[in-house]
Amino acid sequence: MTPAPSPAPDTAGTAHAVAPGVYAWTQHDGSWWINNAGFVTTDDHTVLIDTCATENRTRDLVAAVDRAAPGTPIRYLVNTHLHGDHTHGNSLLPRTTVVIAHEATREGILTDTVIDGCPPIWQPVPDWGAVTRRAPDLTIRTALTLHSDSHPIELHHPGHPAHTSGDLIAWLPEQRVLFAGDLLFHRVTPLVFMGSLDGALRSLDWIASFAPEHVVPGHGPVIDAHALPAVLDHHRAYYRLVHTTAQAGLRDGLTPLQAARTCRLGPFADLPDVERIVLNLHRAYADTTGHPFDLPQAFTDAITYNSGPLRTRV
Repeated sequence: MTPAPSPAPDTAGTAHAVAPGVYAWTQHDGSWWINNAGFVTTDDHTVLIDTCATENRTRDLVAAVDRAAPGTPIRYLVNTHLHGDHTHGNSLLPRTTVVIAHEATREGILTDTVIDGCPPIWQPVPDWGAVTRRAPDLTIRTALTLHSDSHPIELHHPGHPAHTSGDLIAWLPEQRVLFAGDLLFHRVTPLVFMGSLDGALRSLDWIASFAPEHVVPGHGPVIDAHALPAVLDHHRAYYRLVHTTAQAGLRDGLTPLQAARTCRLGPFADLPDVERIVLNLHRAYADTTGHPFDLPQAFTDAITYNSGPLRTRV
């Protein structure tokens, strides 16, 4: 079957203040390679939280920062995890910008091969533009606080693999704003194939424990406090569906692809990137059996499930 044409790219993100000096920068529709970022402005510098997959999208983000705080240098960049949709644009920032991430994120960026030549897993293959590999300058294991005027920014690792092994959240306790990275996918299919299904589930209670007023997810619309419980429950239900499907598949001797084809996605069937069920089942199988996670096979199965390459808007 020939996949339907992808929609035309939309490179313009939207910046809006979620608290004084604290901005979410969101991109529609949050599907493959289209992430959220954010930034915090002070009197004399800006802290940027994540970049983007491509040169065009990252330059849009940097332009939004300059409109909000003209002439203010970006002193720090925080990467919430290793994936290229949040890190490929690192190289476009000045060398004076200090890049901060978890130590596992630095290791992952240094070994990233997608940025060198993306395999035809996606259609269209992303056009990265003039981005190169740039790893963090400063790494942490558990926590770090950036003291930026009236905006102390706490960086925390959940203490276990979740979306990846090196996830960080950025928490502003004074403004009660939490940047969740890809621990949350709002109105987009969650993805845990490089982390842990159990850890991703456990991270939801951890996020709730901060009692934030606003949460900026890694993908999808900003989440306010009144909506957060439902969003967390939605994630819990999805992760439990992956778990029960994997357990039934292993019991019945099915491959992850075969198990995915038996899975009734129900309320998750209309989300972008539904083929991620295959990738997530590969992770659940590996976690349950102790067998190594087979990344090439997981993507091959996802393409088969999708009847063609995975669709992008990049």
